[in-house]
Amino acid sequence: MITREGEKLMVRGQLNIATVPALFETGLQHLVSEDLLVDFSQVESVDSAAVSLLLGWARAARRGQHDLRVTGLPDDLLSLAGLYGVAELLPRQSA
Repeated sequence: MITREGEKLMVRGQLNIATVPALFETGLQHLVSEDLLVDFSQVESVDSAAVSLLLGWARAARRGQHDLRVTGLPDDLLSLAGLYGVAELLPRQSA
């Protein structure tokens, strides 16, 4: 689930092959019009689809010339991105 809290999007729950397509589209709706900070600190679990989601959002942000920052990325997501050799392509993390 994605909710808006001020200038931040909060991502909650599971990021997996079943949930990512709808979450991806929801995030895109926000990315087309503004810079975003996306908080992943309440994500419970991830699979490789979460890496695809984040990379897709990063591409969309670059195309729209918007800044996408993230915070609270789960260790599992970072580990998968490292395993796939795409960690350097992830959006920059904010403190």
